[in-house]
Amino acid sequence: MSTKIEASAAAASSSASKRRIPPEFNIFLVLIGIALVYEVLGWIFIGQSFLMNTQRLTIMILQVAVIGIIAVGVTQVIITGGIDLSSGSVVGVTAMIAASVAQASTWPRALYPALTDLPAIVPITLGLCVGLLAGLINGWLIAKTKIPPFIATLGMMVSARGLSKWYTKGQPVSGLTDQFNFIGTGIWPVIVFLVVALIFHIALRYTRYGKFTYAIGANVQAARVSGINVEAHLIKVYAIAGMLAGLAGVVTAARAQTAQAGMGVMYELDAIAATVIGGTSLAGGVGRITGTVIGTVILGVMTSGFTFLRVDAYYQEIVKGMIIVAAVVVDVYRQKKRKTV
Repeated sequence: MSTKIEASAAAASSSASKRRIPPEFNIFLVLIGIALVYEVLGWIFIGQSFLMNTQRLTIMILQVAVIGIIAVGVTQVIITGGIDLSSGSVVGVTAMIAASVAQASTWPRALYPALTDLPAIVPITLGLCVGLLAGLINGWLIAKTKIPPFIATLGMMVSARGLSKWYTKGQPVSGLTDQFNFIGTGIWPVIVFLVVALIFHIALRYTRYGKFTYAIGANVQAARVSGINVEAHLIKVYAIAGMLAGLAGVVTAARAQTAQAGMGVMYELDAIAATVIGGTSLAGGVGRITGTVIGTVILGVMTSGFTFLRVDAYYQEIVKGMIIVAAVVVDVYRQKKRKTV
């Protein structure tokens, strides 16, 4: 009898120990494993270290910062059981509109000559508002008309890209002020990404906003019965995702010190990939910002590693697509296992 009790206690202790290990730990191990593989392959084929090159790692982190900002918003959308295909196009249109009021008076071809040399807060705020508006439209269409998120955000993706091309008839916007460009220099894009990630990590884990978001993704009918205004909350989630895409557009324009209609192409797929790789379930109700941050870094390490090994860009896209499919397959398997248990 005592042996059975001891065995049960040991099993319970082991189960509790497993529960104490954060779900992101396995994703972090994958990150370490990928980095080590590139390190070994680097010495074999290139004769150089992948991890010891600080300049390469810095460039890699800067490259994924914008994707990470978008992915934080996409994570919240996917947790509700939705999807956002418009974020890349929203980056393009917000970059164009924000840059158009961030031009210096010394630039001879200013789009709005009367609105040059404005404080940086003006184009930044305008970019955030444009992204917020796009997100509000997405959320309203999904919540009020009940059309699938895939269709609503696909329509916004096409419309926003068209708007970014029409805005200046396809011409780039250059001659931006140093004050505006500052937020895209040095390590600032990474700081913006980490601050955004921290804010929404806290919001999802410790606030009512987060509880409602997870509840809707887990069981929308149960959430509605429990008193949650599902429609209003979905509009809020998509609005936040749009605003973060707008912020990413502002940072992208500041980092490039110019804005073009083609900015942000395929960013939405990279953000979705980072989110899914980070452990967020496409079925909804499961996911963490910390996992998304690690997933974003994994995506950056892989892209940087391919470039380091001089792998052709076409092969990089093929492998990236395979990784997205593999991550979804793992998610489906994990969901089936959870339901069986």
